[in-house]
Amino acid sequence: MNYKLKHLALLLLISLFVCANAWSEGKNHNFTVTKNLDTFTAIYKQLDAMYVDTLDADITVGDGINAMLRSLDPYTEYYPASEQKDLKQMLTGKYAGIGALIKKNMKTGNVVIDEPYEGLPADEAGLKKGDVIVAIDDSTMLGKEVSFVSSHLRGEPGTSFKLTYIPAADAKNDVSSKSNKNISKKTKSVTITRRAIQLPSVPYYGFIEGKKDIGYLILTQFTENCARDVRRALVDMRSKGMNKLVFDLRDNGGGSLAEAIKIVNMFVPKGVTLVTTKGKIKRSNSVYKTTQEPLDSIMPVVVLVNSNSASASEITAGSLQDLDRAVIMGTRTFGKGLVQQTVDLPHDGSLKLTVSKYYIPSGRCIQAINYKHTGGGYREHIPDSLTREFKTKGGRIVRDGGGIKPDIEVKADSLPNIALYLAHGGLDSTEVVHYYVIDYLKAHPTIAPATEFHLSDADYADFKQRVIASGFKYDRETSKEYKKLVEYAKFEGYYDEAKAEFDALEKKLQHNLERELDKNRKVITQILEQEIIEAHYYQKGSIAYLIGADNQVQKAVELLSNPEQYNKIIKGEK
Repeated sequence: MNYKLKHLALLLLISLFVCANAWSEGKNHNFTVTKNLDTFTAIYKQLDAMYVDTLDADITVGDGINAMLRSLDPYTEYYPASEQKDLKQMLTGKYAGIGALIKKNMKTGNVVIDEPYEGLPADEAGLKKGDVIVAIDDSTMLGKEVSFVSSHLRGEPGTSFKLTYIPAADAKNDVSSKSNKNISKKTKSVTITRRAIQLPSVPYYGFIEGKKDIGYLILTQFTENCARDVRRALVDMRSKGMNKLVFDLRDNGGGSLAEAIKIVNMFVPKGVTLVTTKGKIKRSNSVYKTTQEPLDSIMPVVVLVNSNSASASEITAGSLQDLDRAVIMGTRTFGKGLVQQTVDLPHDGSLKLTVSKYYIPSGRCIQAINYKHTGGGYREHIPDSLTREFKTKGGRIVRDGGGIKPDIEVKADSLPNIALYLAHGGLDSTEVVHYYVIDYLKAHPTIAPATEFHLSDADYADFKQRVIASGFKYDRETSKEYKKLVEYAKFEGYYDEAKAEFDALEKKLQHNLERELDKNRKVITQILEQEIIEAHYYQKGSIAYLIGADNQVQKAVELLSNPEQYNKIIKGEK
């Protein structure tokens, strides 16, 4: 036998061995699957037949299914027939209701209107911020949880109901969820017809105050037709002189991949590969390219992102970064690079399961290395040694390992603890901000335009006295840490020797509410102004106001106003 025949025979033997081994592994896998399914079925049959109590199959088997899925990733989920509406709303961003945010008043225990959306049923019915929801049809809503009230407000499009409420201006602080005796007699009723609600994906766009050439556009979700809305906004601003853009994707949890591709295509040429998906089965593998000529391929763009920017947001930001088409600014994104597909199940159920991973133009996957049920997302503790280097179109080094790392890191302004408690009614049992805003709105039927409105010194002095008189309290982190330090010092035997120093420090850390309100006046005033503006000018007015006080937006404007620095970053020059 010559060398070639020997070599061919060897290859044949190796092939047969590999095939046999693969067949054996497949056979073992199939046997293991069958064995465990048989065991599960047998266990349930025994439980159903012999367990002391009658089992609810939907709960028992449902819990078993969910426990199985929890061993996978956070995005593979089972939706029984009863939850199909939730799945549809998640996929489309649509629901049928009145179009308003509601919240629980922590002082009264009742649910109130927090923000009616412009032009939607709640707004058209005349509902305002602070209105107390008393009843829906014949069902009382006093003292109920937000989820209970929300479920009654939602329903099929076209259905109507009677809403009984107390106007915010007439609602007294003593309205109690425990008794109907104190309820104001000034209740009003209105009939509202539910309709399909899809909040705008582009709630605001416009020019940065004082900058006639720098546009700002915020995209809150990648829902159906959002690319059309983005294009319209860009065309409108370009026609008015925009030649630089701040594109805000912060807190955008993602959505449609197709819409993300269309949006990136507005900035990059036709025929560019943006996303590749790779999975276990062939039909999960796809390549997505730009299909149209761009709207503008040279305009400087800064994309704002944060840890809540995920999925389609990361594809958009990452693609623009990989193609050296935009500067990414903010903080590292969430790190969701897994692709889900919805599969129909028997008895009208659905399974949303992860079938592949996203890979963006540089070839990197944006998914966090560990995507099991640990909350998902990027983890700061992932060292660079566990990540791989990739290069952008122009040669800049980028890495995988989870999320999109900004070209320029700019952290958001953090709220001091007192402002955090005041801003979130769920932390403040006095609801002092809520009642101040309601009284201010009652006294001021009109206010200055959103970007010009400001509270006066007298207004803030009035608010400060209300806070002091209300009994408002909040947890002070310095006091917590001081108590811990004392405990550790006593435990380790240092306290007695350093008692004088501890006493002096405790004295300096003494709580003074009036001093804290003065010290944090600027940020607290912004909270009050934003609440008042939102009530007058809706979401658009609120966003327009907040832009001027947003540190990350201002840093983006600074960069766009410095073309030399912008180009250095794009080219990877230090």
